[in-house]
Amino acid sequence: MAVDGNWKITMSTPMGERQADLTLKADGGTLTGTQSADGDAGEIFEGTVNGNDVAWKLSIVNPMPLTLSYSGKVDGDTISGEMGIGPMGSFPFTGTRA
Repeated sequence: MAVDGNWKITMSTPMGERQADLTLKADGGTLTGTQSADGDAGEIFEGTVNGNDVAWKLSIVNPMPLTLSYSGKVDGDTISGEMGIGPMGSFPFTGTRA
């Protein structure tokens, strides 16, 4: 699928820009993979893919326990969208295929 692969993403957050490594794999409408940043890694969950539209969630504990909700679109070797941080709102992310 067009979304499969390794990505380097940059998230604009209330704490400044954050970098992460993202691995995505589509199987039908299900999206699986891992995301890592600052030495922490986790499995994504509730991942979906519909054409070039992707969505997933990630639980983090650093800097505080949160569930991040991502939704975006893959366009060739770029990915972009919004990252929801619960009560803090939504913030943009962008990335390129590694």
